[in-house]
Amino acid sequence: QDRSSLSNPHEVVVCHLQWEVQVDFEESVLRATARYTIRRNDPSAKVLSLDTAKLEIIAVSDQNGKELDHTHYGENAEKLHLGRRLDINLTDTVSHVVIEYETTPESSALQWLSPSQTLGKVHPYLFTQCQAIHARSLLPCQDRPGVKVTYKATVTVPKWAVCVMSAVQMIQSMSPRNEKTYVWIQDVPVSSYLIAMAVGQLERREISSRCAVWSEPAIVDVAAEEYSQTEMFLKTAEEIAGVPYAWGRYDLLCMPPSFPFGGMENVCLTFITPTTLAGDKSLADVVAHEIAHSWTGNLVTNATWDHFWLNEGWTTWLQRKIMARIHDDDRFLDFDAIGGYKDLRDTVEDDRMPPEFKKLVLDIGDKDPDDSYSIVAYEKGFNLLIALERRVGTEEFESFFQSYVKKFANQPLTTDDFRDFFTSSFPSHPDMRGFEWDRWLHEAGMPPEEPNFDRTLSYQSEALAESWAAVDQKGSPVPEENIRTWTSNQKICFLDTLQVLTGDKPLKVSTVNDLHKQYGFGESQNAEILFRYCQLALAAGDESMLLVVLKFITSQGRMKFTRPLYRSLFASKKWRKLARAAFFKNKDFYHPICAKMVAQDLLQIEGAEDSASASPNHFAFFDEEGKPTWVAASATILLAVGFGIMLGRRRS
Repeated sequence: QDRSSLSNPHEVVVCHLQWEVQVDFEESVLRATARYTIRRNDPSAKVLSLDTAKLEIIAVSDQNGKELDHTHYGENAEKLHLGRRLDINLTDTVSHVVIEYETTPESSALQWLSPSQTLGKVHPYLFTQCQAIHARSLLPCQDRPGVKVTYKATVTVPKWAVCVMSAVQMIQSMSPRNEKTYVWIQDVPVSSYLIAMAVGQLERREISSRCAVWSEPAIVDVAAEEYSQTEMFLKTAEEIAGVPYAWGRYDLLCMPPSFPFGGMENVCLTFITPTTLAGDKSLADVVAHEIAHSWTGNLVTNATWDHFWLNEGWTTWLQRKIMARIHDDDRFLDFDAIGGYKDLRDTVEDDRMPPEFKKLVLDIGDKDPDDSYSIVAYEKGFNLLIALERRVGTEEFESFFQSYVKKFANQPLTTDDFRDFFTSSFPSHPDMRGFEWDRWLHEAGMPPEEPNFDRTLSYQSEALAESWAAVDQKGSPVPEENIRTWTSNQKICFLDTLQVLTGDKPLKVSTVNDLHKQYGFGESQNAEILFRYCQLALAAGDESMLLVVLKFITSQGRMKFTRPLYRSLFASKKWRKLARAAFFKNKDFYHPICAKMVAQDLLQIEGAEDSASASPNHFAFFDEEGKPTWVAASATILLAVGFGIMLGRRRS
């Protein structure tokens, strides 16, 4: 059962979509027709139920154009994220359902950028982001990962624009109205959250016969060079998975800076953040991660969002396998995993995250899956898999992985399915005796056993971090070690270790300044390095870094960076007003998902501090100048913040 969806695939399921779309930048809407081929899983079923959100339904008919009775229910004020159910009455002869509809500017899957928000500053830009349950605001659908469809899309855009999609392009032509029309086909069934589209002034650079990079013209050559290893990553993934890449093309779209994630694994077309443009390919493991999703997530998919770890845990495992082979060094997997384990500990120790979201197997119910999103699925999931691998042997486990992909390709699965398949594959392995499955899967917190990672590659970084901790805590001399020849990953490991060593007692401002003088971290072009240095500086109370931090969090919208840095600013009473003003000034720049989550982070801090003076049903809030106001109920706040941000987005 998937309670994040209002649809009824157990009775009637959609199988194929023919989608005709007109992109209207003037009104920030899509005018579209969705024609679904349906299959009755229950022969007596008389209703097809679809998920919708912020859509205007214009007409519903059958394959012959005959109007079908339908009911478009209202929203549940306490469950706005679920949207509205569309019930379509079916007669026995209905084999296809045709829905004419329009999106609205409030559709959360769509981000409309004005020309000023693009690099070129001339034309607007549109991109979609459907994970986890935002596809229902792009088109009426059965918006759950366990339902997959094939599709054909015909998209009409202005003559200056280029359209790219999560499918294989078949045709590009000029329409009678001097507009461009693109035809895309996706023959491999996909979940609704993997349907994606972007429209803007885009250019393309070929990397190989099946891989290309797209972006705005200003950075397309830089992006093509940064991601030039893509074909190598893809071939390596095929070797490990033992199953050829299923989707035909693998293209990358380097996104506008407001994109909220590191990457999004839309089939055929990965969206990737420009914060990975480090200049030295050191952050290209994000590409390896999204490529890995082509098998773990896109081909083999979690049945519901409760089992999201099956997507991300396996993908993190495969990503690290890919990168270890690229580096021709198995120790690289452990080196990368050490940093991941630190990130997992940081998340688990954060009291703001409810304990139920610190488990591998979730019980989301009808809550918003976005609220449960964290590093837990990635790193705790990876640690479970590597624990299994090191019990049964690497060669045996990699062979099991190939069998797993072949068995569950093109079908959804649950954690029980995975566990049953694993235990049947290793029925009497002596090292699996007493394995604590229930603690791994259902217990909140850190994994039940500490990993024994090879620290050979991290030793130098960790030793230098200990020396700097001694500078701060014992007055030891500043280390003179030159790290210019270090890789970015070594520098990241150094900063991660220093954060761990100083977690209970932040660095002195003088030590932070010495770090910058010695290594120039505050001016790094590598977003991962700059992010970690900003965290150390804010914890120390270094006011000289405030402008750098504010520029960083308002020039890109990747939640990995923006949320923790905003939280650090919000947590400081002397910087909170500044952070509020920065957030409200830039809220239209951020993607709706990012804006909602940052606002919720601030509400948690405000609510905790004001609970002594406010009633349990009230929270302190603020206006654009940072002046406090009062908003009545928590549900009203979520409406005003989570969706008011979307309602307030500019159309231009």
